Amino acid sequence: GGNQTVFIFLLCVIFVYFLLAAQYESYILPLAVLISLPIGLAGVFIFDKIFGVDNNIYTQITLIMLVGLLAKNAILIVEYAVDRRRRGMSIVDAAIEGATARLRPILMTSFAFILGLLPLMLSTGVGAAGNKSIGTGAVGGMLIGTIFGIFVIPALFIIFQSLQEKISNKSPFNEGVTGEENLAVAEGNKPQH
Repeated sequence: GGNQTVFIFLLCVIFVYFLLAAQYESYILPLAVLISLPIGLAGVFIFDKIFGVDNNIYTQITLIMLVGLLAKNAILIVEYAVDRRRRGMSIVDAAIEGATARLRPILMTSFAFILGLLPLMLSTGVGAAGNKSIGTGAVGGMLIGTIFGIFVIPALFIIFQSLQEKISNKSPFNEGVTGEENLAVAEGNKPQH
């Protein structure tokens, strides 16, 4: 039982990694998303401990579900930051811009999800143990993952994007453009007022 759960969880994380590696065309940048996940996953265990919920199959399903939901928040920030970096922004400015631009959508979707799970977390009666396991874990994971993720994900983007650029010895924007074409592309990337 326990070994299968660890195997399934690792398979889930590896699958997410390869999808992100294909999306970002980088083996390093997906780590900015994946390393942000344990913060939210720790929230599951913190809330389970606070509310006296056992680590059961429902909690384990919640962990797998949260990998996707927390990764979604991280992907929103990283994707926007990558786009801004390709347009010529500095890494730090791109990370800050990504976090500020995606703050509202992340908070709205995360807190709507959390509020939707409160009835499960507070359920009583028949089947309440399973409902509480899913509700408590998901609320804790999303709450802690969202609050801390807003600050951690941009920092991780800065670290891994800098590392990516040092390893590849090239900037991610204007790839394949040289000489006077570079100036023309840079001029075209200026914001229009």
